[in-house]
Amino acid sequence: NVLITGESGTGKELVAKAIHYNSDRKDAPFIPVNCAAIPEQLLESELFGHMRGAFTDAKMDKRGLFEEAQKGTLFLDEISELPLMLQAKILRAIQEKEIRRVGANRPISVDVRIIAATNLNLNEEIKNKRFREDLYYRLNVIELKLPPLRERREDIPALVNRFIARFNSEESKSIAGASAQAMAMLSAFDWPGNVRQLENTVFRAVVLCDGKELQLEDF
Repeated sequence: NVLITGESGTGKELVAKAIHYNSDRKDAPFIPVNCAAIPEQLLESELFGHMRGAFTDAKMDKRGLFEEAQKGTLFLDEISELPLMLQAKILRAIQEKEIRRVGANRPISVDVRIIAATNLNLNEEIKNKRFREDLYYRLNVIELKLPPLRERREDIPALVNRFIARFNSEESKSIAGASAQAMAMLSAFDWPGNVRQLENTVFRAVVLCDGKELQLEDF
């Protein structure tokens, strides 16, 4: 299991995909889950599945994402947003390598590698009784700390050029790159939103640019 930490927008899911697709599990599914985006009352069913009749709208058996990720990787983004009750069930799934669908009597064996990500300090969450310490140690076999973009400014020109190439293709543009002045400005900025903010900024500049090179005024 791997725990990826870092500010929002630093590219944690991209790193998770790189781990998966360069591992022995690369031919099996990579299933991403944003733990903050699914309502708490639905999250257990999404992760573990349910049996027909387990609750009002359960009209048929449903496989959960643990089963969908069999032999592959389950990426739990924003793991700190998991309710404590579900944290206990995730812990059991990791320890026992089995899950139980909602409403089921029998467990199902699963072989899934967990990659979790968070932009919060989990040690602080543990102190404040919002995150289970035993789950933290299960997830944190290998920790990867992604530095914010302001601490790796040497990456900015490569990222800018990559984004320009991609948006050229998507928007039918033919922009050759960014001027020296524009690149210097981009490299000097602190980017509180990290790579995601840089990506959106370059996208807007590419869309609005009328020339063959991004200039200061395009930003």
